[in-house]
Amino acid sequence: MAFSFLNQELAVDLGTANTVIYQNEDILLDEPSIVAIDNNTGKCIAIGKEAKRMHERSNPGIKTVRPLKDGVIADFNAAEMMIRGFIKQVNSKRRSIFTPNLKIVVGIPSGSTEVEIRAVRDSTEHAGGRDVYLIYEPMAAALGIGLEILEPNGNMVVDIGGGTTEIAVISLGGLVMQDSIRTAGDVFTNDIQYYLRQQHNIKVGEITAEKIKLDVGAVISDLDEIPEPYVVRGPNLMTAHPVEATITHEEIAHCLDKSIAKIETSILHVLELTPPELYSDIVENGIYLSGGGALLRGLDKRLTDKVNIKFHVAEDPLHAVGRGTRMALKDTDSYPFLMR
Repeated sequence: MAFSFLNQELAVDLGTANTVIYQNEDILLDEPSIVAIDNNTGKCIAIGKEAKRMHERSNPGIKTVRPLKDGVIADFNAAEMMIRGFIKQVNSKRRSIFTPNLKIVVGIPSGSTEVEIRAVRDSTEHAGGRDVYLIYEPMAAALGIGLEILEPNGNMVVDIGGGTTEIAVISLGGLVMQDSIRTAGDVFTNDIQYYLRQQHNIKVGEITAEKIKLDVGAVISDLDEIPEPYVVRGPNLMTAHPVEATITHEEIAHCLDKSIAKIETSILHVLELTPPELYSDIVENGIYLSGGGALLRGLDKRLTDKVNIKFHVAEDPLHAVGRGTRMALKDTDSYPFLMR
C-alpha cells in the first residue's frame, strides 16, 4: 500500500496497574497506569513512571490519579489523558509529520458492563484510535499463553491482574463459563497495609506495600526457595516515632489467606458449572495462571492442592494478555470473538 506509513497498528493491554503497548513483536511501552494532574489548570503534568514517582509524594497542587479501578475506567478524563499521552509517547519514536490512522485492539475484563465497555471504546477513540477492537482479557491471556482457543477443547485460564481476577473456560473461540471478581493485586496490597497496621502498629503507603508483595509475597509458608525477610520502616501509629519491623513470607501468606480463598471459591464455582466434556479436558490439560498475581510464591501449589487439578504458571505471566492482544491484532479477521 502506497500510504502504509499512514497506518499504525497497536495492541494495548490497558491494565489497572500497568499499561503495555505492542507493535508487531515489540513492546513499545510498559508503564504504570497513572497520571499526575495539576490541580489548578487540570492539565496532565506526567504519566506512567514519571507520575508514579510523584504518587503519594506530591504537594496539594498536584494530584496523582489511577484512571482504572477494578479493571475498568473510573476516571474518564484521566484515562483519556493517559491513553493519549502513551500513544503520543509511542509515536514520538516515529519520524513522520502525518498523524497515522490508528488500528487498536484493547483488552477489557470479561465482566465489563455495556457502560464500561463504551468508556474504554470512547477513551481510545478520543485519544486518536480510528479503528478500535476490544477483546476480553481471559481470551487474550489464553491466546498469549499459546492455547488452541478455536478448537473444540476445554481450556481454563485464571488471569490475576491489578484490579480483577478473570476466570474463564474457553472452547471454540468463545467464553463458555466465566467469572470476574474484584479480588486481585490491589486488594493484596491493601491486605498488606491493613496487616501491618494491625499486627505491627506501622503505617505504610501503597508503594511500600507493593514492594513487600514483590519481595516476600507468598500464599503458602512451605516454600522451596525462601525469600529474605523484608525490613519495613514507618511511623508508629500511636506515637508517630519511627519504628521498623521484619516481615517474613509466612506473615504475608497469613495476611493474604482470605483473599486467595475468595479466588479459590470462584475457580470452584466456574468448574462446577462447566459442561462435563470440557471439564475432563481441563483435568487433562491443567489450568493456566497469568497476570501479575501469578507471580505470588506458591500460588500454583496452593491452588493445585485445593482444586485437585494441576495449575501451570504461564511463561512471562505479566505480559500474557498483551501478547494475546498483539496476536489478535495481527489477524483481526480470523478471530470471531473480537468486538468492534
